[in-house]
Amino acid sequence: MKFLNRKKKLIILIALLLLSSLYIFSIIGNFVKDGYDRQSKLVLTLKSLISPHYVKKIKENLFIVSNLKSRNEFLEVQLKKYEQGFNGEKFKSEIVKIGNKDYKLNHFFTPFKRLDLNLGWNAITNSLRAHYLEIFEDKIFVISGEGQSIYFKKKNLANEKLNFKNIPNNINEIISKKNSRLIGIRDLFIQDDEIFISMMTKDEKGITINIYVADINYKKLNFNLFFQTNEYWKDYNVFSGGRIEKFKEGNILFSIGYSGMPNVAQNLNSLLGKIIKINLKTKEHKIISIGHRNPQGLRYLNNHNIIINSEHGPKGGDEINFNNLKNKKNGLKNYGWDIASYGSPYNGIDTFKKSHLKYGFIEPAISYTPSIGISEILYFEKNDHCEDKCVWTTSLRANSIYTLKVGKNFEKLISSNRLLLKKNRIRDIDYDHEMDTIILLSENIPSILTLKKISD
Repeated sequence: MKFLNRKKKLIILIALLLLSSLYIFSIIGNFVKDGYDRQSKLVLTLKSLISPHYVKKIKENLFIVSNLKSRNEFLEVQLKKYEQGFNGEKFKSEIVKIGNKDYKLNHFFTPFKRLDLNLGWNAITNSLRAHYLEIFEDKIFVISGEGQSIYFKKKNLANEKLNFKNIPNNINEIISKKNSRLIGIRDLFIQDDEIFISMMTKDEKGITINIYVADINYKKLNFNLFFQTNEYWKDYNVFSGGRIEKFKEGNILFSIGYSGMPNVAQNLNSLLGKIIKINLKTKEHKIISIGHRNPQGLRYLNNHNIIINSEHGPKGGDEINFNNLKNKKNGLKNYGWDIASYGSPYNGIDTFKKSHLKYGFIEPAISYTPSIGISEILYFEKNDHCEDKCVWTTSLRANSIYTLKVGKNFEKLISSNRLLLKKNRIRDIDYDHEMDTIILLSENIPSILTLKKISD
């Protein structure tokens, strides 16, 4: 009798353990399927304890059902995207909160090819999946990493469809004529009826990045070489920079990454690892700052004469930097790469100086470890989105928008709020004053997202 009681208890215990395990696996399965927060402390702790190789194996094999569900949902969305073509249909709408403010978040399809994270973020194919947008008058222009140029009327952001229009261009003709290969578009910028793009190409000399310009013409964009860096490197990497931004006195700004080349960011004879200004008429250039790794965001604040840039660190150490041009102290500003970084090398042997100031470099206004995959930035001043002075930065790896308050005299940034946008690597962001709408470009589906504050 006692034996039977023990047996019953054991069966009940095993059943409870199985049910608990199924429940836990169900929760974790949904966690895997729906996407997880890469900045979560729990996730970061687990990843630090488990080899990345085994993390991948666990995701592939232990959560087969969850992965299949996620893949099926994704394929359904991709099919809808394919079928709607250039309509730019709204496929999702939700209410989100940034701090104590409610925003309407809309998602619209774009006709571009999607990023494939299974290939890895540094795959050459994915270099052609980085897309960019720019607001110009009553329209929004978008260009794919492959160089496909489209636009839509910005008033369509209030509708169910964006209704994209294709604009043919001569990018493929340029590539063919130069007997080169397109590695990817790196930015889109419009000023005075001219459209500028930065473009990475590869030829017999190696990989390079240059700026091309075309008059805005809705029948065809005929790009010509505007600025040639004359910098080449052998192997593909993601450290290219490439942002173009308005500047003062008839100039534009251009950020150039260090392209994986040691010591060049500190070498004044090289443009790699620099932010430069280029005169729109003479095309003469001048170095504005040095010691940059991979500048992904760039803004110039004309009212304050300040440049803000964001850049990727190595393993950790993503930065946002201020360059106060009114402050002539220390002459040419140096941001420390590849001597100082709050990140660490992927090989684990950390030789970087941590203090920037101690070694004569400019301290970042804020740095992120672990890396958030920092991308483009916005600046707000005393409006519905900001009480005083604020910077919004987008991220790739962290799938988020971070809002930050600007400290006194633009010396530092203070973290404020974060909006997690699961499964949305945000590559670009802009703001339309007329519609009071924030516009983002996500490269996963890919899609255009809009954020509009809901009235109090």
